[in-house]
Amino acid sequence: MSVRPLDLLFPRRCAGCGRGPWPFCRGCRDALEPLAPPWCARCGGPSLLDVPACRDCPPPDVTLVRAAFRYAGPAREAVHRLKFSGWRDVAAALADAMVAAADPAPADVVTWVPLARRRLAERGYDQARALAAAVGRRLDLPVARLIRRPVATGPQARRGGEDRRRAMRDAFVPVRAAPARVILVDDVLTTGATAAACAAALRGAGALEVSVLAAARSVRTSAPALRRGPDAAYPRSGPRPGLWLPGDHPR
Repeated sequence: MSVRPLDLLFPRRCAGCGRGPWPFCRGCRDALEPLAPPWCARCGGPSLLDVPACRDCPPPDVTLVRAAFRYAGPAREAVHRLKFSGWRDVAAALADAMVAAADPAPADVVTWVPLARRRLAERGYDQARALAAAVGRRLDLPVARLIRRPVATGPQARRGGEDRRRAMRDAFVPVRAAPARVILVDDVLTTGATAAACAAALRGAGALEVSVLAAARSVRTSAPALRRGPDAAYPRSGPRPGLWLPGDHPR
């Protein structure tokens, strides 16, 4: 990993705890919970056994879902720093793990779940767009704005799945024709309602496949793989074979 001249004067700190070395200190690396098999082959949700689909799968407009980490601990803190504290470099710290989590299916373009204009003005930049740009560079794919969010739907964190789906209905509209195979990037996947609404707009614009790629995913603590204990679902002694963690050097 290259060192920027500014890092010598103002070294970047761990995206998880804000104190250790960039991008994640050893303690935060060990606490990250990568999402990996056994899982649902379609939505990437943890499972005791590999299954083709599950009750948490999004609607049919979404072809595939993958997320790098469980939305907890250092991954949650990193997303918050990207989203609310202006740590834009966190997008680069998460992008390699996101690409490693994605299936190698071919794609034509990378796009993102856009913020509404008012929220964008308040925040100053779009964290999903920053992630999409970093993912696109690593996949050597073009990054394009394909949809917009004409109306602010308000905070979704406290809404249940059905409420989110109602709130997101027709919340996104296309701004141009979409190619056949699209990767849709977001920071956090919760119920999948937002991703499904985006996918519906993209399909309306011509997309045939919409794969969702997120930095983190909210996982119910009652999920079978998590009931076995964190070490069983997400080994702490080292990454799974083929699984990239921040701080590794991808080939």
